Amino acid sequence: MASRAGLAELSSPAVAGDLLVVPLGATEQHGPHLPLGTDTTIASVLASGVDAVIAPALPYGSSGEHAGFPGTLSIGRAALEHVLVELARSAGFARILFVCAHGGNAEPLAAAVRVLRGEGVDARAWSPRWEGDAHAGRTETSLMLALAPELVGPAREPGNVTPLAELMPRLREEGVRAASPNGILGDPLGASAEEGRALLAAARAELTSLIENWV
Repeated sequence: MASRAGLAELSSPAVAGDLLVVPLGATEQHGPHLPLGTDTTIASVLASGVDAVIAPALPYGSSGEHAGFPGTLSIGRAALEHVLVELARSAGFARILFVCAHGGNAEPLAAAVRVLRGEGVDARAWSPRWEGDAHAGRTETSLMLALAPELVGPAREPGNVTPLAELMPRLREEGVRAASPNGILGDPLGASAEEGRALLAAARAELTSLIENWV
């Protein structure tokens, strides 16, 4: 699908269409080798391929579990839910799609969509379904090698490779630093740009299908 110009690049009279896509990311640590804006970069690229009006990405989310790592900026769950609800209320589009690439945003995003749909707004949320490492491991490293290799550092060391389901209680109680001092949940070794491009292609196809079949 051919993407339209980003909303920030348009004049008000030039805005046309009934679907607004809002990329949601985060500004948080991604180990010693990936940039803080990894999630925002991924969300922005996925959204950019959609035939819709693309809002500027929201680079702040619910990232409290990454507290204690320099550079992490979090607005928390309640604030994120409120921001998303107010943003959609103000938008004036018939349909709103949030494209989210940060797992920590999932609960407040779902809550915001429930509120909006209860008010009659046709709002939906979509996140890529990538299996593998939970955070800054092979999956995200491959994605960034495909998208912005110049931002990927050489210090690709393993983190905590325990399955996320087993780690989640500790992450909720103590945060990522307690479970992984280097901030990685997974192992970035073996990551490649080729794998990243394949992951992106699959996610784009799923997102395109969602929009084409939106009823």
